[in-house]
Amino acid sequence: MSILPGEKLHYAETHFKFKLPWSLLYKPWPEIQTDAPFQFVPGIEPTLWIVVRDAHRFPTLIEKIDISIAGTEDFRESKTVNLQIRATEQFGFYPVKLGKLPAGNYDIDCRISAKRINENGVPTADKERSFSRWNLPGLKPAPLKIQVLAEEPPKAPGFVAGETHCHTHYSADHVEHGASPAVLQQAAKAVGLDFVSCTDHAYDFAYTTEDYTKEADTPLTRFEALREEVRKLNEADDMPLMIAGEEVSSGNSKGENVHMTVLGPEGYLPGLGDCGRNWLDNKPTFKISKLLEMTTAHCFAAHPMQPMGYLEKFIFRRGYWSHKDLNLDASHKIRGIQFWNGTRDEGFKLGRDWWIEELGKGNFLLPIGGNDAHGDLNDTTSVNTPLFSLKHTRDHIFGKVRTVIKFGIRNSEFGTKVSSEAIHEAFAGDNCYITDGPALWWERGEKTVTFHARNTQDFGGAFRYIRIYGRRRHNNGKLAPREELCMESLVAAPAKTDITVNADNFVYLRAECETATGKFAMTSAAVLA
Repeated sequence: MSILPGEKLHYAETHFKFKLPWSLLYKPWPEIQTDAPFQFVPGIEPTLWIVVRDAHRFPTLIEKIDISIAGTEDFRESKTVNLQIRATEQFGFYPVKLGKLPAGNYDIDCRISAKRINENGVPTADKERSFSRWNLPGLKPAPLKIQVLAEEPPKAPGFVAGETHCHTHYSADHVEHGASPAVLQQAAKAVGLDFVSCTDHAYDFAYTTEDYTKEADTPLTRFEALREEVRKLNEADDMPLMIAGEEVSSGNSKGENVHMTVLGPEGYLPGLGDCGRNWLDNKPTFKISKLLEMTTAHCFAAHPMQPMGYLEKFIFRRGYWSHKDLNLDASHKIRGIQFWNGTRDEGFKLGRDWWIEELGKGNFLLPIGGNDAHGDLNDTTSVNTPLFSLKHTRDHIFGKVRTVIKFGIRNSEFGTKVSSEAIHEAFAGDNCYITDGPALWWERGEKTVTFHARNTQDFGGAFRYIRIYGRRRHNNGKLAPREELCMESLVAAPAKTDITVNADNFVYLRAECETATGKFAMTSAAVLA
């Protein structure tokens, strides 16, 4: 864990003290908290998870949980579940069924009773402790917030929805961790996803689970372990497809570290540049061009314009993606830009503008949405001030921002089953949209493009706006410097809207929409000429 300002801090570690004699965050207990998917589609029983980390160091008996559920229309329900869970593993994920709940929004307060035990299961001298939501020191409890949907999430026919950037517990170190692939698969089913790309850090595969600072004999051991877990999970026919992907620290054109996510690489791709374990020796392991030569899998620029502090740039040698990095002289190129990273913040705005700039240069990359969730199903707890305080946000929630890709005629050879091969073929196409709620997609006609927008009452019903943008080609053959807003755009559009646009001399058309409750979606570019 770094104490440098400006470094992005994640997991709320309470067991790491450097070699100092004190830490306001340290406690000789495992971290214990409750978590739950942020939404549940019809037919899925709401479930929460008790997450326990480092119980192999601090064995603990989870005795019971008291649950209070408050929902819309004055819904109230309370119950106590006797658990008697002996938590002794490094990572423990224990489900608790909430029972059937009517459609609506709910706040769930949880109180856990636990006691420390020894290796034989005998209680230690520590008294029984009871805490609300989590036992993280100094962090005010916050309720779980879930939505039970009345309808299936809107989705274009012939498309599949997925999480393209998330982390399992193979991305574990002193400040980060993740959920097990099995938990993520069940959460994906709960929120309505068809596939999940587990993009664990390349550098975390290269270090041991027992000691995050000790380099492993080979990164292949943990990399292949993830692939084996994923393979077994995919034996189930009625569950979302899991893909063993990777997030690789790569060298950009300036020799700085940038992150690239890879959709199911054939083998391990090295990338230890900014792993934080080598102090100032943070040169990229391989350049982007070299890594692209090492795989045929689709690769995406991850959170390319996310602002960072000066010391993060200096110490970890982190930088930003550039036009040159996206347009390397190679047959295998970057397929898309993941600029929507859980929230529409400054990084989203800068990344979106950059993507549009690339479209103006004829580089028709896919827009990608993901969440960079480190096992966070409902909210995120993280370090605020190292060794002193923690913080809580509702950003970077697993499955909240989805990439929805056309999965149809070009995948007919794979049948109707969602497979890794079929997903790869889908991303070779150009028709996708990214969303945290509504569906928005396009269909090409002979001289037209038709945009379809769909929403449900769960996500706000009617649209505040549907905006259609296009870029023309000048008589000299050059693309116009800016997009134009097409006259077919609408304000206050109904939840089911279809708009046909004459292609004219547009090079491409694309669309964005926002619902009455602020849910957003945007399409890839429908290239015309």
